[in-house]
Amino acid sequence: MAGYEEQFHCEAGSIVKAKVRSGLYVGEVVELNRPRALVKVLAVLKHPEQGDLHQPYNPDVAMFHERRALSYTEKTTVLLRDLEGYAGAVPDYQESLRAAVAAEIESLDRLNRWTAKSLETMIGLQKEYKLD
Repeated sequence: MAGYEEQFHCEAGSIVKAKVRSGLYVGEVVELNRPRALVKVLAVLKHPEQGDLHQPYNPDVAMFHERRALSYTEKTTVLLRDLEGYAGAVPDYQESLRAAVAAEIESLDRLNRWTAKSLETMIGLQKEYKLD
């Protein structure tokens, strides 16, 4: 841990990128309680993924989790190892949320199209192999 603290020094008031579950946020460090920090959310860089994080891309799980983005000014506890410095202007929360949701939808749409194309290809190979 000491090595990490040497790489990135944060204190109350620092603006950081915070990895929380599968989301990524811009936030302000409110309080340090090593090895964690209390972070106030200011913007969303990546929307959290949906479903069971222990069984990614499996729609047939007992509980398919809906994960909402953390709210504007919501405070969350983050391990120091999941923080890094953030440089530049802090994006508007609502605009950042809109962009993060759009990016996640585009990513899922691309994955969906890849899955459909892969399935089509595999069915063709199954016929070619005379396995049907």
